Amino acid sequence: MCASVKYSSRGPALIPRMKTKHRIYYITLFSVVLLGLIATGMFQFWPHSIESSPEWTLDRRSVHDAPLVKLPVSSPIPERGDLSCRMHTCFDVYRCGYNPKNRIKVYIYPLQRFVDEVGVPISSTGLSREYNDLLSAISDSDFYTDDVTRACLFVPSIDVLNQNSLRIRETAQALAMLPRWDKGMNHLLFNMLPGGPPDYNTALDVPRDRALLAGGGFSTWTYRQGYDVSIPVYSPLSAEVDLPEKQPGPRRYFILSSQTAIHREYRTELERLKEENGEALLLLDKCSNLSQGMASARKRCYKGQVYDYPQILQESSFCVVLRGARLGQATLSDVLQAGCVPVIMADSYILPFSEVLDWKRASVVIPEEKLPEMYTILKSIPHRQVEEMQRQARWFWEAYFRSMKAIGLTTLQIINDRIYPYAARTYEEWNNPPVVKWSSVSNPLFLPLIPPRSPGFTAVVLTYDRVESLFRVITEISKVPSLAKLLVVWNNQNKSPPEESLWPKIAVPLRVVRTKENKLSNRFFPFDEIETEAVLAIDDDIIMLTSDELQFGYEVGESEFIWLFHHSNIHHIFVLLMLINI
Repeated sequence: MCASVKYSSRGPALIPRMKTKHRIYYITLFSVVLLGLIATGMFQFWPHSIESSPEWTLDRRSVHDAPLVKLPVSSPIPERGDLSCRMHTCFDVYRCGYNPKNRIKVYIYPLQRFVDEVGVPISSTGLSREYNDLLSAISDSDFYTDDVTRACLFVPSIDVLNQNSLRIRETAQALAMLPRWDKGMNHLLFNMLPGGPPDYNTALDVPRDRALLAGGGFSTWTYRQGYDVSIPVYSPLSAEVDLPEKQPGPRRYFILSSQTAIHREYRTELERLKEENGEALLLLDKCSNLSQGMASARKRCYKGQVYDYPQILQESSFCVVLRGARLGQATLSDVLQAGCVPVIMADSYILPFSEVLDWKRASVVIPEEKLPEMYTILKSIPHRQVEEMQRQARWFWEAYFRSMKAIGLTTLQIINDRIYPYAARTYEEWNNPPVVKWSSVSNPLFLPLIPPRSPGFTAVVLTYDRVESLFRVITEISKVPSLAKLLVVWNNQNKSPPEESLWPKIAVPLRVVRTKENKLSNRFFPFDEIETEAVLAIDDDIIMLTSDELQFGYEVGESEFIWLFHHSNIHHIFVLLMLINI
């Protein structure tokens, strides 16, 4: 009985002791796990870089709240700019990496106020409204990232749109102080008004190392093909004035000139054309008789008669865009908005977004020396083509010119297409206005219900060994306004084509295809390089045809065609065959 009592009293005493031991063990284990989770979370969300910043918002672009940065006199200055830069030499594509969306990531530097040692700002205007709108558009787009470590492209918050407001040396020093500058690698600068008196250079004068430049006044001498981006000169008038779209067709005036302060020689020649052609040409200038308080920027005058600008542009079929002090003109944007076909006379000017836009579809480019012949040249363009150009001009403005947002995002898309060429937009996507979809019609073969419009024609030149004659033919054909591409079929298997540097420099793509066998029928082969519906087949010794005759042949033959079906890549080709010398 004592044994029983002894067992009973010992048993209950041991059980609580075991529970306390296990409780301490589990509490300790739980504490260790909890501390580990807390430490992991802190490491995960702690800032990894001092350059990381909150999302780019309007309140961060308040100049008054931005931190002040003083530039020592001894601050380094970037190099002037490497004219030999190309995407494969001055741009690190490996920073962009692969991503499922095939989209570059753009980082915007936080705003800072840069001043010299005595406190004078590097810019007289600070951050302009236009540049603020541009940065806002980028920050709201799918291109934007606030993680500097993921960025492929860097955009400074230093406004260099207007060189007239900048201190060149100090602005360059500010760029060099950017944390990720690295000699400008993968940095993008936007500039619309380059140069200054008296020379008005066609590219930004601020030293910028290897930075890409989206510029509004490039010439063939300063533009780095495939690296820089030629952008429009933004027109505030285009944004502030609402011009309803006007249907294409004949208008009150045939040619209209609205620019002020153009060179006296141009003005004299335009006045001579006015005398010869009367009411067909309206020659406007700035007004000298406006009442006090009337906005002169919105008015133009001719012999005391006042016209509203840019509304008057809608009353003309063609609108003249001449070079001023700078090559790039805001007038071009106003003309496009009005649906008036721009007649561009600015030798060596790189047209905005010409890397992707086919300006032959929306404008007429005439050498400056041909100004006396302008009226005759424009009269030779068929009415139907003028209407198509009017429609295309208006669409170019709506898609690519109408706002700083459109200009900025188009620039980024062009750079994006270079980095991810396999996912780039096609010629048609860049140049064809959206078509109205027929919601009530279903096409089971997913083919167009009607043939697409021709964006021009491809010239297929068959050649064997007559290089000098071939080059003359290429030079003449390249003058045809409707030419989209030139394809040379090299039929000589025993000799290589001339070196690339020896070929004529033309404004459209030129491709050379070498055949495996010398056959005359090679000119009719549906080469993959042929992307247009219309094709001109011509020999390398046909040099008596002029560009006007070829353009006339294209216009006449566009309504009569032969349908061919090519089974290898399942597409229809609309071919205009001008079989010459066969």
